[in-house]
Amino acid sequence: MNNLWAPLDTEFDAWRAADLRLPFWWRDDDAYHVTPELEQLNALSEKTGVDVFLAVIPSKLQPDLPRYVANHRNLIPVTHGYAHQDHTPAGVKKCEFASDRDAGAVLQELEEGKHLMEDGFGENFVPMFVPPWNRFGNDHKFKLKTLGYKGFSTYGPRRNRWSKRGMEQINTHVDPIKWRGSRSLDDPEKIIARMVDQLAERRSGQADNTEPYGYLTHHKAHDADIWAFSEELLMKFKGGPVELWSAQDMAKR
Repeated sequence: MNNLWAPLDTEFDAWRAADLRLPFWWRDDDAYHVTPELEQLNALSEKTGVDVFLAVIPSKLQPDLPRYVANHRNLIPVTHGYAHQDHTPAGVKKCEFASDRDAGAVLQELEEGKHLMEDGFGENFVPMFVPPWNRFGNDHKFKLKTLGYKGFSTYGPRRNRWSKRGMEQINTHVDPIKWRGSRSLDDPEKIIARMVDQLAERRSGQADNTEPYGYLTHHKAHDADIWAFSEELLMKFKGGPVELWSAQDMAKR
């Protein structure tokens, strides 16, 4: 795959020439217990030196995961919905907390989910909320702020740094999986071309470079091609004009 990365190398050279730095982070979804795939994820994080924000499904959380995380501080647990359960009618895009869901039921699940995360992970827990399928009803977002969440993460460039409900929006921007189709690695040339376009917009001031640029993975869905591509991507970014974003950088408001 080495020749594939030439466009990104060229873009990184332009960043260096402009004396710019790219904030970068890595999020992985759908964790709740220790599996061989999770161990492979951890090994990749340790090998590349890039911490991974682990989006954990609270209602499915098993005791082995907090113990594992406690021994691997490069794994940073954040909340991934409550049960990762769709509550929309047939034909409507999947969403666990759609605006038309009963407010009382939503609040109960959000409260219980946060308690499960705090009880399970203690001081290792980071108060960021990641909605399943990257969707969440605006009518419920104020509940997250009330519960003490500081960050909110979906997919795609953010429109504003702060959500209307006062949480910092910290999204992901690159997903290597071709979900509609093979569910394996998407065309690597297309992935890299999209990244280069997004980074060029940031470099030229057309897009917000204060938002951490996020890589999104799903360890349980990875095959060998996705693992190999992810390793090359992370190594490229780690060696590029990049500053790794950490939970301590999450602003308060």
